[in-house]
Amino acid sequence: MKMRPKAIFLDMDGTILNHHNEVSILTKEIIDELRARGIYVFIATGRSYDEIGEIVPEGFQVDGVVSSNGMAGYIGENIVFEHSLSQELVETVIQRARENKVYYELFPYRAARITLLQDQEYIMNEIREPKPDSVGLNEWISRKKAIAEEISWQTQITGSRFSKFYFFARTKEHIHHWKEELERLKGEIDFTMSVSSEHNVEVMVANVNKATGIQQILKSFNFTMDEVMAIGDSDNDIHMLQSVGYPVAMKNAPDRIKEMVRDVTDFTCDEDGVYHYLHKHFSE
Repeated sequence: MKMRPKAIFLDMDGTILNHHNEVSILTKEIIDELRARGIYVFIATGRSYDEIGEIVPEGFQVDGVVSSNGMAGYIGENIVFEHSLSQELVETVIQRARENKVYYELFPYRAARITLLQDQEYIMNEIREPKPDSVGLNEWISRKKAIAEEISWQTQITGSRFSKFYFFARTKEHIHHWKEELERLKGEIDFTMSVSSEHNVEVMVANVNKATGIQQILKSFNFTMDEVMAIGDSDNDIHMLQSVGYPVAMKNAPDRIKEMVRDVTDFTCDEDGVYHYLHKHFSE
């Protein structure tokens, strides 16, 4: 495939992150090389902006970030846009999650993620050992880390600006039931749902996704979506991959993702697939 993109957007989990939630030095170095040659490189992730710095190598730099599945966009330290969940949606969803005993994390902007203390018992039970076989190692590591270090257990919701909800269940049946509950709730309050594994679902503002976030970021650079390459691996990348001129799927992506793109990497996220792909097609 002959490629001349002006910008490249990279997903994180399952793409530049391996299943131990690590970005390799090789990936950092190829990004540095492309940026030095005038190709803009961005992150487009379901993770919140505050999470990114904790999991990338020292000195890792990109030209901008679309975070929380399109809820926010940043160029350097400058905020390009930030959408926020409504207070009504936050309160209603937490009540429904409690009724269904669904693990949840609420992500405020520039503050620790929140889970209410009254829900701690059933939340902790969802991440008890052993890890279910069908749960990805990277997601399990992230949940363990969240419980141990990152969740602020509060008696009530504080703050007024929230980027997203993240929900998890240790069984596919439980999360499927919760998705059905969320679909019913959309009849009362409009919002967008996004999925990145068989055990999770996230909630954002209505009509927001990675593609809408990329479009907003590109306005600052005067690029079009046709001039963009995007690399991803999961369902929350679908809008992004359908919208750009050069969509690429990871080798570890499911077949339904591979069928909608123009190319597939030769290696998985655990084999530095992004590094090898970019090196093969762009290195001199």
